[in-house]
Amino acid sequence: MKSKNIGIIAGVAVAVAVGAGTWVLDHRADPHAGGKGKAQPPAVVNVVAPQRQDVAIVQQANGTVTPIRAVDLHPQTTATIRQVHIKEGQFVKQGELMFSLDDRADRANLDKAQAQVARDRASLADLERQFKRSQDLFAQKFIAQSAVDTLRAQVDQARAALQADAAAARASSVATSYTAIRAPMSGRVGGINVYPGSLVQPATSLTTITQLDPITVAFTLPESSLPALLAAQKRGKVEVQALPGADLPPVTGLLSFVDNTVDPQAGTIKVKAEFDNRATTLWPGQYVNTKVVVQTLKDAVVIPQNAIITNAQGTFVYVLEKDRSARLVPVQRVYGAGLVAAVSGLAGSEQIITDGKQNVRPGAKVRLASDMSKGGSKAVAGKG
Repeated sequence: MKSKNIGIIAGVAVAVAVGAGTWVLDHRADPHAGGKGKAQPPAVVNVVAPQRQDVAIVQQANGTVTPIRAVDLHPQTTATIRQVHIKEGQFVKQGELMFSLDDRADRANLDKAQAQVARDRASLADLERQFKRSQDLFAQKFIAQSAVDTLRAQVDQARAALQADAAAARASSVATSYTAIRAPMSGRVGGINVYPGSLVQPATSLTTITQLDPITVAFTLPESSLPALLAAQKRGKVEVQALPGADLPPVTGLLSFVDNTVDPQAGTIKVKAEFDNRATTLWPGQYVNTKVVVQTLKDAVVIPQNAIITNAQGTFVYVLEKDRSARLVPVQRVYGAGLVAAVSGLAGSEQIITDGKQNVRPGAKVRLASDMSKGGSKAVAGKG
């Protein structure tokens, strides 16, 4: 009984195996049947030709508008404000009178010093006349040599006194000039912190003056761009663009400063660009976007960014061969900007596969979307 059951099971297994083999053979023979044995159709792709052109390598960074000069005005003496000649936010020229301090005591000291100088001059002139007369009398042997020597010493002392008093008068004149505070440079006046009658001293801040034209923008660039930046500086002037706002056109300036040290923590280098700011488009403390061309790639091979394939093995593109097969070519992205990239590894005469590359396999045949569209249009025309 047991051997009979084993025989029945073996017969069923053989029948199942035969049926499975017949199903496989039938489906392989049938071209419309599904399954892994069916051949994949060629992928439909679009191709483009690389372009040869000069490519500018642009570095973009956020910058801060900084004035070339900004002065915080302080008085150099203790006095009261007699008059304020300016207003907040006013543009002033270099040398323009801004504040007048009470100068009555300084004027009096200056007059006193000048009067002393005048008295010293009169005394010196009298002594010089006496000395000259003594020389004549000594020549006629009416006086002794000691008398002449005494007058000569008095003349020297009078000259020294005159020089000292003249220096004191000049010092008084300088002190008097401190009571008239003038603009040390041209610029825009900030907030005014004092009024007529205010007592001020050297620690008191009167106002600030900020130079607005020209003006600079400070920003940082990665240290990797430093060699190209320095080489561009050696070749000539390096232009920098600053975008002050979405509604304002960009302004163009020139690179004016490259710091002498790279920040080792951030790996950046600080640079500045100087801009003509007659229209006051840029304002101190303002944040702007900057662009600087650090290098220009001459006659570079340029392809669309979407044609580049990046994986663990490297960077590649598919090139269409004459037999309509796809060949995988390794490339290097030299510089990418927007929708295009400059690459190395191509001759520039290839046909690069762009759309549909995700369905392409190395060595596999492909079909051009342009050929399919032409065939479809011909079929429609024949049907009509």
